[in-house]
Amino acid sequence: MTRPAHPPLRPRLSLGLRFARRPMLATGLCILGAFVLMAVFAPVVAPYDPILQNGDITLLPPSLAHPFGTDNFGRDLLSRVIWGARIDLQIAVIGVVFPFLIGTVAGTVAGFFGGWVDASLMRLIDVVLAFPFLVLMLSIITILGPGLGSFYIAMALVGWVSYARLIRAQILVLKTQDFAVAAQSLGFSRLRIMFRHLLPNALAGSLVFVMSDAVLVLLNGASISYLGLGVQPPLAEWGVMVFEGQGFLNQAWWITLFPGLAIVVLAFGFSLTGDALADLLGVKE
Repeated sequence: MTRPAHPPLRPRLSLGLRFARRPMLATGLCILGAFVLMAVFAPVVAPYDPILQNGDITLLPPSLAHPFGTDNFGRDLLSRVIWGARIDLQIAVIGVVFPFLIGTVAGTVAGFFGGWVDASLMRLIDVVLAFPFLVLMLSIITILGPGLGSFYIAMALVGWVSYARLIRAQILVLKTQDFAVAAQSLGFSRLRIMFRHLLPNALAGSLVFVMSDAVLVLLNGASISYLGLGVQPPLAEWGVMVFEGQGFLNQAWWITLFPGLAIVVLAFGFSLTGDALADLLGVKE
């Protein structure tokens, strides 16, 4: 009696080969990883104190001693860009996490229960969306006062609606599927059905949106700081640095160029990673 033939075993791909097959994901993660390392090891890799002023070396162009030049206060721009990565990464992460959590819970509850709960949430979303995003954010920050704390609160109060709509739409579809109906028939609690059966299957689209939303949060954070409502000088933050250099564009272009490039490159890293995740998870944007 012959044994049934087994299908040939597929060799497990090495991590490097997997990334080689997805160059967009590899590039995006490398960019994000480089900025994370730069932020974590800022005290080691930054050549100078980012807030130390030196009147003898103001507005120096890029050189070996100061690769990114110095600003109008004689501060080393390379050091300020490196230290600025800490604040701007914090802005991108925290500014996304709280809207994601609030919107995910709200969308899950509304989509699962439906009825007046769903109707109430949708009316609240309509009210929030009736105002321009930046205008509503600026209004909240103005009321609370300038600072990162106000920015995070404003992002949480305004940004959750996108995640709530995404999750709600997925839950409305998933709760009619066989596995969800079976879970209800078995007498599982509503909390278990919502957060252990439905939500994990509804998160793919939101996880992809997180990456693209991080780009918007990063740009919004830089814009708010540029307007003087976010990070306050002398802390090193890229939006603040762009604002400080706008009066010296003709004689010291490097003050705005390098922090501006840092914003663009980090945003590009988030965007590449988001596009690659959408392709990997089969999410249509």
